[in-house]
Amino acid sequence: MSTATLSTDPQRPMVSTVEEPKPLTKKELAADHPTWCPGCGDFSVLAIYFKLMERARIRHENIVTVSGIGCSSRFPYFVQAHGAHFIHGRALPFASGVSLTRPELHVFVFSGDGDAFSIGGNHFIHAARRNVNLTLVVMDNQVYGLTKKQTSPTSPPGFKSKTDPWGALDQPLNPIKQAIAAGATFVARTTHTNPNHLLQMMEAALHHEGFSFIECLSECVEFYEGAFDGANPRKGGVFNTVPANHDVTDEVAAYQLADAPFPGYFGIFYQVKRPTRNQREQEIIQAAREKVKHLQDWQILQQTFDRMK
Repeated sequence: MSTATLSTDPQRPMVSTVEEPKPLTKKELAADHPTWCPGCGDFSVLAIYFKLMERARIRHENIVTVSGIGCSSRFPYFVQAHGAHFIHGRALPFASGVSLTRPELHVFVFSGDGDAFSIGGNHFIHAARRNVNLTLVVMDNQVYGLTKKQTSPTSPPGFKSKTDPWGALDQPLNPIKQAIAAGATFVARTTHTNPNHLLQMMEAALHHEGFSFIECLSECVEFYEGAFDGANPRKGGVFNTVPANHDVTDEVAAYQLADAPFPGYFGIFYQVKRPTRNQREQEIIQAAREKVKHLQDWQILQQTFDRMK
């Protein structure tokens, strides 16, 4: 498939043909073989991520995959594109810097419930309120899997682990409500057992301008097997989609949906349009450049030195 474009070069014909990029295949996108435990829900998320890239026709050089620490955070190893396996809980600050300095790139962050909501909880709040243009997918398995079964911020009351052998006592965090309260402009929920729905949510997040957040239930078969059977119709559960008449711009209605007992609802809870941090920074940069557009680079630097005297 090709498109016709006008040429501005007088030595060339007025019309030239530009070939559209061919969609990447899974083989071209895949890197190292995934090392998750057999049956881990993260396999499904990775497969859908490849499918998303294929369908969106995004080139390798325009994809950035960032993660912190944890089972889910091995993601960048398995994707043949730009990426970084960053510090525990600090994936969002790193990804924010990439997005703000290279706004033409598609930045995806993959985290677990511990990485995103515990040690990285503060960064989650601030990236959301700043409305940085990136997508955060949290594979929530309600347990620390990589370190062999400790209570996580989303573990339900009574969950027995190495840190709470008597059963978890604390109220679990509600990722959807926290994302909305923090200022995220796209908030959705899905599960690894419904790949078609997962793909729909990731496509919607990809095309959203601003901070998009997806909570994806992803079962840890080693340390919390059966945690999400209640959301899996194949195991006797129910998959309740967000009602068709739900107004995604209604924050109060989104909170009410997020309060539903497990398994809750799946779909887009909240989506609004608000200026991104990327746009605001570009406005500041352009305004600053306008003031010195008549000066050479060395003259601008000299003025800076003069002010420092």
